[in-house]
Amino acid sequence: MPDPSPTPGSPPQPYRWLILAVMIVAEVMDLLDASIVNVAGPDLERSLGAGSIGLQWVIGGYALTLGAGLVLGGRLGDRYGRRRMFLIGLAAFTASSLLCALAPGIGSLIAFRLLQGTAGAMLLPQGLGLLRENFSGPELTKVFAIFGPVLGLGGIIGPVLGGFLIEGDFFGLGWRSVFLVNLPIGLAALIVAAKFVPRKPGDRAVRVDMAGAALVVAACALLVLPLNQGQESGWPLWTWLCMAASALGFALFAARQRRTAAAGRVPLVTPGLLRKPAFTVGLGGIALFFGGLIGTQLVLTLYLQIGRQFTAGEAGLGNLPLAVGTAIGGAVSGAFLADRIGRKVLQIGPLVQLAGAAVLWFELDGLDATSFSIRDIVPGVTVAGIGAGMVIAALFSFILAAVDDDEIGSASGVLSAVQALGGSIGVAVFGSVFFDRAGSGDFTGGFHRALIVQACLLVAFLAITFLLPAKGRPEDEQLGIAPEPSADGSGTERQLTR
Repeated sequence: MPDPSPTPGSPPQPYRWLILAVMIVAEVMDLLDASIVNVAGPDLERSLGAGSIGLQWVIGGYALTLGAGLVLGGRLGDRYGRRRMFLIGLAAFTASSLLCALAPGIGSLIAFRLLQGTAGAMLLPQGLGLLRENFSGPELTKVFAIFGPVLGLGGIIGPVLGGFLIEGDFFGLGWRSVFLVNLPIGLAALIVAAKFVPRKPGDRAVRVDMAGAALVVAACALLVLPLNQGQESGWPLWTWLCMAASALGFALFAARQRRTAAAGRVPLVTPGLLRKPAFTVGLGGIALFFGGLIGTQLVLTLYLQIGRQFTAGEAGLGNLPLAVGTAIGGAVSGAFLADRIGRKVLQIGPLVQLAGAAVLWFELDGLDATSFSIRDIVPGVTVAGIGAGMVIAALFSFILAAVDDDEIGSASGVLSAVQALGGSIGVAVFGSVFFDRAGSGDFTGGFHRALIVQACLLVAFLAITFLLPAKGRPEDEQLGIAPEPSADGSGTERQLTR
């Protein structure tokens, strides 16, 4: 496919900074919805009769379809044009947000959330490509220096915003406001994007492997379904058969990608990636880390609301120490540690998280049931957040260091998809672990069990880090830009093959 970035010497896109603002707003809106409903549990139970399983599907179902569709969404952008797919995805996301807000029952809300995640999967992969099409040179690196951290914090602050909206109960809308807030934002972004984002044609020679995409969706669903339903159903035979079928589905998908590439067609995922041990191990690390992070964040919110009778607003503020800690850890890792100590930052991060979990464990043990305050658990939650931020800021660069330049685009899409899927699995597993004890009124015991599961995942992640490259890929190369020697030796920038 031709290089979509501006050619050297061409005039810059006059509205490029407005385009950046639209990309950030639209994609943060997408990412926020992965966690913004974490604090809506009690309201959903009162309004729609949602039980623990329903809540897990409302939260995890979005991440499921988002993760299952991300790679397909990126390939559709290659074929039909990123601007077109961005507008379609944004319009569908805004419309499905309205449907979620109007849902009359928990079943319809879950269905609309699955649809919303699918729309997000069409929207999210287009942002990076659109920015490459409208920025070049040093400006592009500066753009991603803004874009990346903002997206990284998007999902973390979701419960804080959700708590504010539900607590405010604006116009008596309650939990429905967390979806309705997307309407004015989405419509404004849609109007601006339609007017100012330049039209660039896609490459109709790119064939989209719909059968491969269907295999991914089926394999993801067969994995998450039993994890959500197994605890309540007593883990019958069908749950184990579904998980076995899921493993078979992923194996069939990998085989199909190899056959597609061998036939000279464009696969959804570059097959060479799956032959790189560091990359495949890194996929497991992504799933373990984000499964534990998202799952623990959910349990924190459930504990505050159900166990300590916090309002939605108070529970949202209870997530603020985690968000602040994550921001601090990310800043320290990105600015000082990753370049200086390399892979060790990925090993220090989970150790700091484990220390935070240990502090939180003892804080929970020493709580007075009658005088609990969020201040009682701030130290443990903040320390855990700092450790998480250290890992988040550096993890992708170390995994991408294991792939070739022409595989970065495909690798980034796969990593993002596994991150979302890991979050969905984390919601299912941690939700089941917590509710197993919370159902009998032992909310602290449920939180303790969740911390044990998180500790196991962090230890497994720590072991995996020793198999990753010692140095991360420089940020500009992660964005598809690398120095290329010019005739006079001064060096120019080129777009890496996507």
